[in-house]
Amino acid sequence: MSILSLQEAVARQPYPDFQNWWPVGQRFVDFMAEAITTEWRALEPAEDLRRVADFVVEYTRLVYGRESRSSLVADFVARRSLDNFQSGEFDALSYAFYRGAFERLAGDTKISHLPQARRDFTRRVGRRFFQQMADALALSLPSRLADGGDFARLQKALARVGDFLLTEGYLRDHFAFRFDVAASRGSQPIAQTSADFMPALARDTAYALYEMGYPIILPSAVYLYQTIGEAQHHSSRTIEELFARCGCQASETDDFDPTGFPSDRVVELWEIRR
Repeated sequence: MSILSLQEAVARQPYPDFQNWWPVGQRFVDFMAEAITTEWRALEPAEDLRRVADFVVEYTRLVYGRESRSSLVADFVARRSLDNFQSGEFDALSYAFYRGAFERLAGDTKISHLPQARRDFTRRVGRRFFQQMADALALSLPSRLADGGDFARLQKALARVGDFLLTEGYLRDHFAFRFDVAASRGSQPIAQTSADFMPALARDTAYALYEMGYPIILPSAVYLYQTIGEAQHHSSRTIEELFARCGCQASETDDFDPTGFPSDRVVELWEIRR
């Protein structure tokens, strides 16, 4: 994959259907602000927000043709005025903090495998976000997936996570996490019903499809992928942590590329193992 500048990436793949911003829920912004800034500070102990603010200004101008409000970064970091955030603003903040973190990791000479270090950062943020959301929703999860009852509890928790992401505006349109899978990966056909999931998990690998309608960070995820080589995957890392709490390793397949999907239907093929 060739690395582009942000200006090149935006020119190559604009997102006109994200230009009309929508409100983002206060709880979502609060949980994300805590998760992102805590992990960002661990990499940037001097807390140099100037570079993050510069990224926000550049991104908002290039992607949305707007000027960002002057207090945006400070409000996010301080977790104040959280009832006033719009979709494009969160998209710009996500891009800016993750680009800053990814570039900081690239400059760390102690890191031997940069892609893994960047993915680990996204997982740490997802873990922090999930913990706050799980507490707020009082999610009930099995400690392992041993039988059909555990699977039903998992599905119920996933549905509640989806409702939260929709209600809070992370997804504008719809959420679906399905265990009925008819797909392919390369030359490998994958056919699985929900009834097949537990037997497949017991053997080795089970599958799922995660479908999102207008995820709020689709533009910045694509632009980070094209400019850095790694995206944020906010909701995916959240769901990955949910599965981890159930004793499973789960994530989208490692060949997932966010650039090829329409805004109203981004689909990830997931692999789940015990």
